[in-house]
Amino acid sequence: MNNRTKEDIIEEVREREVEFIRLQFTDIFGNFKNVAITARQLEKALNNDCMFDFSAIEGFYRDDEGEMRLKPDFSTFTVFPWRPQGSVARLICDVCTPDGKPFDADPRYLLKKTIAKANQLGYEFAVGPECEFYLFHADEDGLPTTITHEQASYFDLGPMDFGENARRDIVLNLEEIGFSVESSHHEVAPAQHEIDFKYDEALVTADRIMTFKMTVRTIAKRHGLHATFMPKPKNDSNGSGMHLNMSLSKNGQNIFDDPSGEYGLSKEALYFIGGLMKHVKAMALITNPLINSYKRLRKENEAPVFVSWSTKNRKAMLRVPYARGSATRVELRCPDPSANPYLALAVCLQAGLDGIENQILPPASIDQNIFKMSMEELMSMGVDSMPETLEHAIEEFEKDKLMVDVLGEYVARNYIESKKREWNDYISQVGEWELNKYLLKY
Repeated sequence: MNNRTKEDIIEEVREREVEFIRLQFTDIFGNFKNVAITARQLEKALNNDCMFDFSAIEGFYRDDEGEMRLKPDFSTFTVFPWRPQGSVARLICDVCTPDGKPFDADPRYLLKKTIAKANQLGYEFAVGPECEFYLFHADEDGLPTTITHEQASYFDLGPMDFGENARRDIVLNLEEIGFSVESSHHEVAPAQHEIDFKYDEALVTADRIMTFKMTVRTIAKRHGLHATFMPKPKNDSNGSGMHLNMSLSKNGQNIFDDPSGEYGLSKEALYFIGGLMKHVKAMALITNPLINSYKRLRKENEAPVFVSWSTKNRKAMLRVPYARGSATRVELRCPDPSANPYLALAVCLQAGLDGIENQILPPASIDQNIFKMSMEELMSMGVDSMPETLEHAIEEFEKDKLMVDVLGEYVARNYIESKKREWNDYISQVGEWELNKYLLKY
């Protein structure tokens, strides 16, 4: 129900005896935050009169401002089905300045601003994500481990799949809060799973990714499990990705589809691919934001590390699935689920629009298995590689003015500074691998 009014929400809260409402927002690193209010304070919140102190939230702090205003998006009102006692609901909020203007460090606003640019050109941007995650055992204190006793693999089912019941419960709860779940299955590695939900307009999809991750973690915990979206939680297991299926439409028609075009694709689709390929190395800081992200993005894992595209090769970084007509889309396979979805979709859209506006054609499609090609072959074809570390991703991002502009000077500076601190903290640590390798020998 996307056309809810203030009165609709107040009435539903009363009828369903909701006692608490979470006013949720997202920090620049993709973490859900919230201010909880009682039902008595709901009307105040719906009038945008709920203020909060954001000065302690990393990435939001400004010396000259300490309070912000939360502006609920009525369309996101949801009553959590897993909290029947003293029912809890939520509203996703935009962060605004005290005078009610959009806060330029709010990731949701940054995506809305990029969508507005596309709308001015007549385009609507739709995205469908494919989110992978692990279900590990929690210890006796409820803390996460990386332990699993199952040996299930791709598309296995119970009793091999120990997480089947938890995954089914997650799907049922997602559907109860309005998701259209298209498929769910066990992934390649033991304890790894994937749940796909229907594509939608980009802002709706970003909101749903945040809600999806919250729901998965919540329901997993009720089953005594810990759900993690960490890109590479175990040395010897597959990493988890978040493939993004993207399309543009104009006047209700998918503009990527052209039966008379090469590959059945329009010029706009090819330009969109070209823009993504031009900026994808810089985008990595947003789509693959953790040190751990680059332990997934390794050639030996057959991860999407080579900047290439294909209509046939399923392992290409940019893949155009077989379906055409209204289902024509471009699938970007390098992002992982630790990414802030608002920022990730914003940089993807801006990169694609840059391709269209500047008519950036991609290189030739590579339809053979790129992982079986020699480095000499790849170099002769001009195939580039993704950054190998977070440090390299920072360097690529800083060189790309367009990507920096998507975030704006304030967010870009804070984001880069935080990631540099993260990298410096990491390289100063002495890890178990080093002790095992050097302690006895030297």
